[in-house]
Amino acid sequence: MHSYRRWLPAIALVVLSLTWGYTWVLAKQGLQYAPPFAFAAERCVGGALSLLIVLKLIGKPLKLVAPFQTLGVGLTQVAGFMIFQTWALVEGGPGKTAVLIFTMPIWTLLLAWPLLGERVRGKQWLAAASTLTGLLMIIEPWDMHASLFSKFLGLMAALCWASGTILIKRLRATTPVDLLTLTAWQMVLGAVPLVVLSLFVAEPATQWTPHYVGILGFMSVASTAMCWWLWIYILDRVPAWEASLSVLGTPVVAILSSRLTFGEEFKVTEVAGIVLIGSGLVLLSLLSWAASRRNPGAHRDLAGEKK
Repeated sequence: MHSYRRWLPAIALVVLSLTWGYTWVLAKQGLQYAPPFAFAAERCVGGALSLLIVLKLIGKPLKLVAPFQTLGVGLTQVAGFMIFQTWALVEGGPGKTAVLIFTMPIWTLLLAWPLLGERVRGKQWLAAASTLTGLLMIIEPWDMHASLFSKFLGLMAALCWASGTILIKRLRATTPVDLLTLTAWQMVLGAVPLVVLSLFVAEPATQWTPHYVGILGFMSVASTAMCWWLWIYILDRVPAWEASLSVLGTPVVAILSSRLTFGEEFKVTEVAGIVLIGSGLVLLSLLSWAASRRNPGAHRDLAGEKK
C-alpha cells in the first residue's frame, strides 16, 4: 500500500498531461461554437459548479478557509491565466503563441528558489535542462510570426500560472485546508472576473448545439474541475518547480493529438523537443526510483528529495 501511494503523484501527472493535452484539440473545436471569452467563462463556471456538487455529495466542508489567499490563487491561476491565454489566442491565433504558456516551468523555477526555498540540486539540473530545451525546440521562439503583443499575452498567462502555483504552495505550508475545497473556491472566485468580462466584451452569441454541450461538459468536469484538483494535489506532494517541469508532458500530448486529429505533419524540431522532454521526465522518475532504493524508509518526492 505504501509503495502504491508513493506513485500516486506520478499517476496523477500522467492523467493530468493526457487530459490537458487533448483539451487543446477540444478547445479548437469548441471555439467554432462559442466566442473566446464566453467559452472561458462557461468552462470555469461549469468547473466550479461540478466541484461544489461533488463537495456536497461526499460531505466535504464548503467553508471558505483563508479567503484572501484563496482569492489570490483564483485571480492568478484561474482568472488571470484564462484571460491572458484567451486574449493571446484572439491576437495571435492558436499557433505557437498559445504554447508560450508552457514557459510556466521556467518562471516557477525562478520564483520557487527565493520564495519557497526549493532548490534544484545535482542531477536534477540535467532533467531540468533536457525538459526546458525540449520546450524551446517545440516553441521555436526564433521563428514566431505572431505579433509581439500576442507573445506578451502568452508570457503573461505563463506568469499568472506560475504565480498561482507559488501562492498555493505557500498557502498549503501555513494553513490546513482541504484540497478539493480549495480547488472549488479558487474556481468560483476565478470564474467571477471571467463572467464579468464575457458580459462586457462584445462577442457573438454561443451556439448551444449538442456537440458544443458535449465539449463544454468534458472541459468543465474533466479538464477544469478534475485537472485543477489534480494539479493542487501534485503541488501538495512535490516541489513546485518539479511539478511544473513534469506537466510539460501536456504540450507533447497536445502536439501529438493535434497532429493526429487534424492530419498535420510533424516537424523535425517538434520531434526533437518531444524526445528531450520525454528524456527529462524519465530522468526525474529514475532519480526518484534510485532515491527510494537507497532509503526506502523515507518519503521522497518525484525527484528524490526528502519530504
